[in-house]
Amino acid sequence: MTLKEQITEDMKSAMRAKEAERLGTIRLLLAAIKQREVDERITVDDAGIIAIIEKLIKQRKDSIEQFQKAGRTDLVDQESKELGILQAYMPAQLSAAEVQSAIQKVIADLGASGPQDMGKVIGALKAQLAGKADMGMVSGLVKAALAK
Repeated sequence: MTLKEQITEDMKSAMRAKEAERLGTIRLLLAAIKQREVDERITVDDAGIIAIIEKLIKQRKDSIEQFQKAGRTDLVDQESKELGILQAYMPAQLSAAEVQSAIQKVIADLGASGPQDMGKVIGALKAQLAGKADMGMVSGLVKAALAK
């Protein structure tokens, strides 16, 4: 079963169970997927769906941060619930040690020697770690590894 089919089935079960918040978030996700399919005239695969989910998760995290600064705990709670629902569709996250190992392997494979090679290393890692690790954290680790 593809990820899109799983999301559609989850929407149906949320409708049956009358879970309004979950249903709203899943509909939002399906709308984002459909929007990308219509805009680009493609059928989005699982990797594309994961990229969409990552984008939505990043938006939720940014919103939570802004709402906390503004003292809007009601909106923080709502965004946090949506964030939890969206994260359920993401693949299991890699541990810091696994990410570090992948970085060292790519650096060795590419023969990267300094900060000027950071773009090549990040490009190679993005294909491997998409959806499995926070790319902001990966970028920081790559920068630290190449600065040695």
